[in-house]
Amino acid sequence: MKHRRPVYEILALDIRTAGAQAVFGLMSDDTALLVSSIDSLGIPFHGARHENNAVAMAEGYASATGRVGIAIVGRGPATANALNGAMFAQRSGARVLIIMGSTPTGSTKPNALGPDSKGFDSQAVLQTAGFRVFTANEPASARATLAKALSAAQDGAAVLLLPTNVQQMHIDIDEAEQAPVAPAPPAASPAARPSLAAAASLLAASRKPLIICGLGAHESGARDAVMRLADRIGAVLASTLKAKDMFRDHPFNAGLIGSFSHSAGRRAFDQADCVLVFGASLNQRTTSFGDAIPAGVPLIQVDRDRSHIGRWWAADVSVVGDARDAAEQLLALLPERSAEEKPLHSDALRHSLQSFDLASEFTSVSTPRTIDPRTLALELDVLLPQVRNAVYDAGNFFQVVPYFGVPGPAHFKATTDFSSIGMGFGTALGFAKARPDETTVLFIGDGGLLMTLGELETVAREDIPLVIVLMNDCAYGAELHYLKERNMPVAKSQFFDIDFAPVAATFGFQTATVRTLEELRALAPLLSAPQGPIFIDCKINGAIPAPFVLEAFDQERKRLASTAS
Repeated sequence: MKHRRPVYEILALDIRTAGAQAVFGLMSDDTALLVSSIDSLGIPFHGARHENNAVAMAEGYASATGRVGIAIVGRGPATANALNGAMFAQRSGARVLIIMGSTPTGSTKPNALGPDSKGFDSQAVLQTAGFRVFTANEPASARATLAKALSAAQDGAAVLLLPTNVQQMHIDIDEAEQAPVAPAPPAASPAARPSLAAAASLLAASRKPLIICGLGAHESGARDAVMRLADRIGAVLASTLKAKDMFRDHPFNAGLIGSFSHSAGRRAFDQADCVLVFGASLNQRTTSFGDAIPAGVPLIQVDRDRSHIGRWWAADVSVVGDARDAAEQLLALLPERSAEEKPLHSDALRHSLQSFDLASEFTSVSTPRTIDPRTLALELDVLLPQVRNAVYDAGNFFQVVPYFGVPGPAHFKATTDFSSIGMGFGTALGFAKARPDETTVLFIGDGGLLMTLGELETVAREDIPLVIVLMNDCAYGAELHYLKERNMPVAKSQFFDIDFAPVAATFGFQTATVRTLEELRALAPLLSAPQGPIFIDCKINGAIPAPFVLEAFDQERKRLASTAS
């Protein structure tokens, strides 16, 4: 039997049929009917206090679940507000569908009432920014357009524009008729035999191979196959930032490679005579601007996306295919080796990697009123539950990443893809909402917090058990060191020492202000089994520059010297 229903109601039903278990956003009159219908159908709508954070919530949820995260915002100013979050979602590669209200279809009649104060050519702006944009221009095609947008979102951020008048138009729907189904993303094609043979030939000639795995390797489930391959050929294992702690239990895990590496790992990397890369882009952070990978050694890059190979670093052999499949195929091509043929798998190197103490990497520089951020992170690594998720905003404090462990890449989330501070809070909310049974820890600077302070209310309203560690250096830390390295005044990058704990307490957080390790250790009972939202204002020593900030400055200095000569 056919019933006549408004488009917004039918789209809500289709979103439920597609398997959505949560939707994020910020309600606007342009999308209020759709939002209300979705929530009424039993799909919880989690509202943010800013559109930027609403999109970040969907990104965090998608990263934590592997499902499509859906964000719904309005048109015009709401779309403009959401652009930073949308760009972050696009750059991160997460499966996110952003549904935006849009200007009514049809031409404006002469002498009509106006102007449209929300007028904004969102399609032109979004397409210029590189988004795949789908617009439901007709009520009859709205369901199919939604299905196409959901399908596109399986491969990264996509946008669905819903003109306000189309949403409220009515169409006939047959109760027995199934919603349009989004096609499943295509499976990766098997790697070509010639490329695998070339890779196997290089590896067979190598005696000191290095294997680097990125997020793509983790997402393909390649971990076990890669470890078996490393055991067979005597390779040292390393991971990129996004694949942090992927091999934490392997005896020849050298940790992060690049800007966040440690000295024991770098000594192992320097010995490599061949590099095999699975699912990693080899960007400037992974390669430390070219210094992390030994010069002149052959490099094999495996990625399911051909365009990723050789994009940031030249590959001698390209293997287009799934990381796990390629690792298993290489296992079949490479014979077992004797211990003498695996010099990197020595007892000395094993002991060096397994016994390495991260605290030995630096001399702690705490003051009577501030803590060295690295020392702080090492202490939190002990105090907080070991099964946890870590979400990081951006800033100079990001240098603490190596000192706070997680169970594996699925529990780590950096929000630096668009190099913007302020993306961490929303992302952490979505991550924590997806994993209510695990402790989610947000590391955020005072600059990023002040950009997103309103989301403290969201934590309380949505009952999100988030632990917020405020890395408070009373400054825009990265900018402070940028100016300092160039002998420029830093005053405009510094701010008052504000105690944010009482602010968080007004929203129902358990709070503390910490200036010393003793004060932090006194919180052990609170942090060992967190209950409800917790906010710790940690006063950190902002005088310590992050290594990646110094790397960037050194690179700029080399470029200027080269130009001058």
